[in-house]
Amino acid sequence: MVKELSINAKRLHRRIDELAQIGKIGDTGVCRLALSKEDLAGVELVRSWMLEAGMEARIDPFGNLIGVLEGADSAAPVLMLGSHIDSQPYGGRFDGVIGVLGAIEAVQTMVEKGFKPARNIEVVAFCDEEGCRFNKGLFGARGMTGKLEEGELDRSDKNGVTRREALIAFGCDPAAFEGYVFEEGRIAAFLELHIEQGPVLESLHEPIGIVSGISGPVWWTVEMTGFAGHAGSVPMSMRQDALVGSAKVIIALHELASSEAGAPTVGTVGSLSVFPDSRNIIAEKVSFTVDFRDIDRSRRNRLEEQLLARIAAVCLEHGLTYTIREDTRSDPRYCAPELRELMQEEAAKIGLAPPVLMSGPFHDSLTMSYVCNYGMIFVRCKDGISHNPKEYSSPEDIELGVELLYRTAHRLSD
Repeated sequence: MVKELSINAKRLHRRIDELAQIGKIGDTGVCRLALSKEDLAGVELVRSWMLEAGMEARIDPFGNLIGVLEGADSAAPVLMLGSHIDSQPYGGRFDGVIGVLGAIEAVQTMVEKGFKPARNIEVVAFCDEEGCRFNKGLFGARGMTGKLEEGELDRSDKNGVTRREALIAFGCDPAAFEGYVFEEGRIAAFLELHIEQGPVLESLHEPIGIVSGISGPVWWTVEMTGFAGHAGSVPMSMRQDALVGSAKVIIALHELASSEAGAPTVGTVGSLSVFPDSRNIIAEKVSFTVDFRDIDRSRRNRLEEQLLARIAAVCLEHGLTYTIREDTRSDPRYCAPELRELMQEEAAKIGLAPPVLMSGPFHDSLTMSYVCNYGMIFVRCKDGISHNPKEYSSPEDIELGVELLYRTAHRLSD
C-alpha cells in the first residue's frame, strides 16, 4: 500500500465535509436538486476552490461549472476531469462529489508541485447528472457535447417549474444554446472518479476498482388509464382498474430483469402516482417510471420487447389504454483499454491491483464516451449503499481513489 500520498488528504476531506453542509438533511444526508438554490450555493463554493487551486472558472449556458488550468499548449485537445455535485432528493454526500473535489485536489497538487501540464486541464462539475428533478439526466454533459433533444427546456418538475425557468434562475441564458457548437476533437480524454454505488468492491475487500464499461439505461414514463368507480359497488369482473394493470406490469418488469441467472440486467419502478388517489375510488389513471439497464444491448432490447408485449396484453385484459414516453435511451459504453492499462500501471506503483468491474449506474462518462476516450475509477462504498443518506466511503478509500486520479492525470498531461 502507498506509504505517502501526493495529494493533501486533509484539505480534500475538509472540502467534502463543507460541501455536505449545503442541502444537508439529517446527520449525513444531502438534498441538492439540480438547478436549485442549494445546487447554486454548492457550485459557488466549488468555484471558489477551483480559483484557490489556480484555475480560471466559469459557468457555461448549460449550468456546468468549468475550471481551467492552462497548459503549455493551450491549443491541444484538453484533458477533462470531473463529475457532478447535484444529488437525489434523499441522497448522500459522496455521490459525484468525490469526482469533482478529487479532480480539484489533483490539479491543485500539480500546481503546488510546480508541474506545468502539456495541455489544458479542465475540471467540470456537470449540471443535472441525476435527472430526478426533470426526469432526464446527464443534462450538462449532453448540452456541452451538443446532444440535447427537442423540448428539454420545457420539461417541468413536480412544482411546475420548467428547466428553462430553473436555468434562468441559476444565472444561465438558454438563448445561448443556439449559438453553441461542440468542437469535435476538443477533448483528448475524460477521467471520472466515483463511488461504486454497489457491493462488488466490498465483497472483494478492495478499496478501489477500474471500470470496464457502463450499462445502457432505458427510462420510460408509462401512463395507464382505466375508469374510476365506487370501490364498494363496481363488481370485480367489471372494473377497469389502472392500478391493478400497473401492478401486473411492475411485477412483469421484475420477472424479466431476473429471468437470466447471473446476468447484470436490472429493472426498477421508482416513482408512481395514482389518480384520483382515494381509498374508496377505483384508480382511473396511474403513471409510473421504468428504469431498465444492461451491459448487453441485444439482451436488453429483447427483454424490452417482451415488456412491451406484456403491457399490451395487460391493458387488453383489463380494458385499459396506455402511453409510453421514452425519457432516456443509451447504449452500453466501454472504457478505453489504453486508459484502463495506464490506470493499472499507476495503481501498481502504489501497491494496488484494482479489480475491473462494470458500472450499472450511468455517469457523466456515458455521455462523454461519444466524443472522447474515457476512464473511470470506482471507490468502495459500505454495503453498496447509494442514493441514500447512509451512503459511505471511508476517507482512506477516497484518498486512494484521488491519488490514482492524480497520478493518471499527471501521466496524461506530461
